[in-house]
Amino acid sequence: MSSIAALWPSIAPYDYLMMALLVLTGACLQGIGGIGFAMFSAPVAGLFFPLMVPGPLIALGGSVSLLAALRERKSIDWHLAGVTLTGRVAGTVAAGAVLLTFSARLLTLSYGAMLLAAVVASYAGWKVSPTRRNMVGAGVVSGLMGTITSAGAPPFAIAMQHMEPARLRATVGCILAVGGLVSIATLAAVGHFSAPQLVLSIALAPWMVAGFLLSGPMSRRVSPAQVRHLLLGMAGFGAAGILLKALIGTAAAHAT
Repeated sequence: MSSIAALWPSIAPYDYLMMALLVLTGACLQGIGGIGFAMFSAPVAGLFFPLMVPGPLIALGGSVSLLAALRERKSIDWHLAGVTLTGRVAGTVAAGAVLLTFSARLLTLSYGAMLLAAVVASYAGWKVSPTRRNMVGAGVVSGLMGTITSAGAPPFAIAMQHMEPARLRATVGCILAVGGLVSIATLAAVGHFSAPQLVLSIALAPWMVAGFLLSGPMSRRVSPAQVRHLLLGMAGFGAAGILLKALIGTAAAHAT
């Protein structure tokens, strides 16, 4: 018991409760729309609870994605999931090289700006079909930026926004569950995920499960149009949060 306590990060009870609320809300959004956990949680956690980013959020996000895939497993598009995971793994490997070699700030700024532009274009009528090429590309971007920022789902919000909700939730859940596992392994290999992050992930896991269970009744009542607006709204929220975090980090670096 003392060894576990030694691994527990120094977190005030109030901060833990705020983290728990963040995880619960993100898991509920993920269960309704198929994505949303990291897009909601990562920007807030990055600003106020940096211990959660990226490892614990990826571990929790991958777990809630697995629950979503299992809940609607008959709706999984296995071909689409396989194609996308090819790109996701390639992007994750690239992220490992980036974390070892370069500063991620410029990449994060570029990602947030491009994502925000894609959300605006989608609302303006731009349509992206989930073709093989588009899904491989979405997987690469998801793996690269998901491993660095924890928010790897926004490219899927853009590429899969017109899919039937159950198929979208199940397929994206499968992709993010496997992709999250690869991202955690990559982070561990480069020294960015160790025992304290694992302990924090386990401590927040019950809140993740609770949020997912709350999403069950709601997910059956939303229409495809409502899911699309939720996806694009969450992608826009995530992009704005990622940009804000990167800009604050840049300003702080210049100030010192």
